[in-house]
Amino acid sequence: MPDNTRNDNTRNDNAKQESDSKKLGLWIRLITNSNIIEKEIRNLFRSEFGVTLPRFDLMSALYREQGGLTMGELSRRMLVSNGNVTGIVERLKKEGLVKRWVLPTDRRIYSVGLTPKGRTDFKVMADRHKQWISDIFGGLQEEELAPMIQMMDRVRDVLKVRKEKQKEG
Repeated sequence: MPDNTRNDNTRNDNAKQESDSKKLGLWIRLITNSNIIEKEIRNLFRSEFGVTLPRFDLMSALYREQGGLTMGELSRRMLVSNGNVTGIVERLKKEGLVKRWVLPTDRRIYSVGLTPKGRTDFKVMADRHKQWISDIFGGLQEEELAPMIQMMDRVRDVLKVRKEKQKEG
């Protein structure tokens, strides 16, 4: 009688290797596409507005939170150090685009918010950013967008669950 266990194990190993290779290919494609888009957006912000992408990201976070954010909250949302946030905030403050104030409940903590000029300037950049993204993805058909968004949401959910499991274990 032939040993089917060895054949089954070989098939399982081959299937796992093939799956691992596909996952690696997916990761490479995600990183490559993200880098291509980010580089173009960085260049457009620099050439059209003379600003950096981190500066736009910080202003975007503040635009969504009209009551402002603490420096720590900004740092967490942007996934950068407090030092990076401080440098950007100081430059924006000098240009009159943000204001900074001490929290009444804890005088050691600063909050930051956009000034009216900062809100106006950000809105102009955000509208242009939306146009750039539309142009970048202009080659995609309308019916391709929803399934791609669903797949990216699925990837995010899988990563979120993985992170939670890592915290537990």
